[in-house]
Amino acid sequence: MMLTLNLTPLIALDHTQFEQLCAANPEIKLERTPTGELVIMSPTGGETGKNNATLIARFVIWNEQTNLGIVFDSSTCFKLPNGGDRSPDVSWVEKSRWDALTPDQQRRFPPLCPDFALELVSPSDNPATVRAKMQEYLNSGLRLGWLINPSAKQAEIYRPHQPPEILTAPATLSGETILPGFTLTLTWLWP
Repeated sequence: MMLTLNLTPLIALDHTQFEQLCAANPEIKLERTPTGELVIMSPTGGETGKNNATLIARFVIWNEQTNLGIVFDSSTCFKLPNGGDRSPDVSWVEKSRWDALTPDQQRRFPPLCPDFALELVSPSDNPATVRAKMQEYLNSGLRLGWLINPSAKQAEIYRPHQPPEILTAPATLSGETILPGFTLTLTWLWP
């Protein structure tokens, strides 16, 4: 479940203030929209947590074999170019882009949009809100994104300058040219 607070009547949090707020409240998972709204994320339930762990494992194994980039979990917050601070469930950044960051930028909220992002819709999520977040990633430079909704048995593929491609219970998803050689099997996810 996500709760969005509009703080603009009182304060407009910039990236630095948001990062300070997160450091002062490490037990709360927070995001910030491009318009400065504060998003409070609730913990996931067991099923979503299990699914997230399975998904991240598949990406880590592929990335260890290819060594093409860096895989991040849902705790990583990215300082997006369009002004938001977001934490995809799974994300990946091409190695040269990661290596171009300073050590301080790598330690803090990385100031870039991942090349790839995956959002897994949990039972408490509003799918429209997660779709808007995927569009925010695209507006910030995302090259490929997947929104996976187990309860609807759907996967949505996001690519720049194209409408989302909606698939019903696909057996696999391809990493295309962004994640070369990566194929995610999804038959285990559809109830």
